[in-house]
Amino acid sequence: MSTPDAKQQKRAKFLQAFSSIRDELIEHMGSENMPQDAIEWYGRNLEYNVPGGKLNRGISVVDGVEILRGGPLSDDEYFKAAVLGWGVEFLQAFFLVSDDMMDASVTRRGQPCWYRVDGVGNIAINDSFMLEGAIYHLLKKHFRSESYYVDLLELFHETTYQTEMGQLVDLITAPEDHVDLNKFSIKKHAFIVQYKTAYYSFYLSVALAMRVCGVPERYTLDGKTIEPYKVALSILLPLGEYFQIQDDFLDYYGTPEQIGKIGTDIVDNKCSWCINIALSVATPEQRQILDENYGRKDAAKEANVKAVYEQVGLADRYFAYEEEAYQRITALINDIPEPALGKDQGFLRREVFTSFLNKIYKRTK
Repeated sequence: MSTPDAKQQKRAKFLQAFSSIRDELIEHMGSENMPQDAIEWYGRNLEYNVPGGKLNRGISVVDGVEILRGGPLSDDEYFKAAVLGWGVEFLQAFFLVSDDMMDASVTRRGQPCWYRVDGVGNIAINDSFMLEGAIYHLLKKHFRSESYYVDLLELFHETTYQTEMGQLVDLITAPEDHVDLNKFSIKKHAFIVQYKTAYYSFYLSVALAMRVCGVPERYTLDGKTIEPYKVALSILLPLGEYFQIQDDFLDYYGTPEQIGKIGTDIVDNKCSWCINIALSVATPEQRQILDENYGRKDAAKEANVKAVYEQVGLADRYFAYEEEAYQRITALINDIPEPALGKDQGFLRREVFTSFLNKIYKRTK
């Protein structure tokens, strides 16, 4: 596992690549004869919304390429992997800017949501589109001549569509202005999580690294036929579910200082893991409290919901779930056949998945 210093160095190097990418994009705006105030607005949009998170999704692309290539990358290899990593971060920024408007969220990453910044407002809708559009400009500029260019385009387009499917189910299951806890279930939550989070937060990063490193659709190893992208999905979707359940739990259990935002899942009527677990074990009296108090913009009613969470031992249930999920995902990873020689390329590596798992196991923010 990386030391804190090594993590900081890795982050700093990745952020250096962002500076180059940002400059490229701003230069492109200039080449399109955009007026200066629009170029400055775009630069502010990029700086405010793209580089401020944990960057795990983007850095994981670089990590995956290094692992699959079996060693350090050249400067050119690193930058191309970083462009793809930042592509994932741009996609994340596109989702967050628009999602915060849909949810009427207040803070994101310890600062006001972009649409709440003075003078931004509904312009944030177009700004979110521009964040998404930047991905395809970067892909064309840096990968147009590569044999896997279309694979990259398909990955970003398909993952975006899957995420939007998940967002649709989330929005119609739990509209803020109409609370109906009968629409909620553990199964519905699992579907939303898979589509809204797991594909873009986990599978996308690994699949991009696999494409860059020439991992084929199938190969034979020790007499077994392996379909590596299906294997990756079978691990990364449960990993994504675990990550989102962490997020749901931290929204209730974490402090704003920890998680960089004010937890709003209860007042926003979110179909979160927490409410679904509480509903699955609640007594009739507790269920009535949840029906009467969940999804209301009222601090006292939010406190009533949290009191039920305490009564049903939600924290203990979460910590038990976390251990079970960790052991289950670790077992899936250990089932991946690996080639005998450490530097053989074109094969899946367990370390691609363990590096992801180690980044999120027992996280507190």
